[in-house]
Amino acid sequence: GFKLGFEPGRSIMANNGVLLTQVIYVKDGDNKRFVIVDAAMNDLLRPTLYEAHHTIQAVGDYGADIGPADVVGPVCETGDYLGQDRMMPLLDAGDTLAVMSAGAYGAVMASSYNTRPPAGEVMVLDGTCHLLRRQRTVSELLAEESIPALD
Repeated sequence: GFKLGFEPGRSIMANNGVLLTQVIYVKDGDNKRFVIVDAAMNDLLRPTLYEAHHTIQAVGDYGADIGPADVVGPVCETGDYLGQDRMMPLLDAGDTLAVMSAGAYGAVMASSYNTRPPAGEVMVLDGTCHLLRRQRTVSELLAEESIPALD
């Protein structure tokens, strides 16, 4: 006989998760606009690792899109992006973006890279928010480290 195995994570969970992130600032370059947000590749690695496409939309009414932008995180890595060439409205610091289809593998692939605590997790059930996992603090991350005494 044979054994059949499958892993339905994306088909079941992907659309059940949204990564919410706030705009830190918008940078208009010579040829490109960058929307720098407080989420990073350590929170959602799929765009960097697989070039996975996640729809990104502004939360709220911002009017018509004004043009393409790269939505990037604050980690100093060229691969720290959540989306490239995405149509975005006029945004300012403090605005919220939703990165869609982040439910599959977002949390299990998250890391504390660059001493950035991964995002917390909230479940919304029947209109009520429930904290599933709070975001750790930098102090909590550093408390996990130890330096042996050197003679």
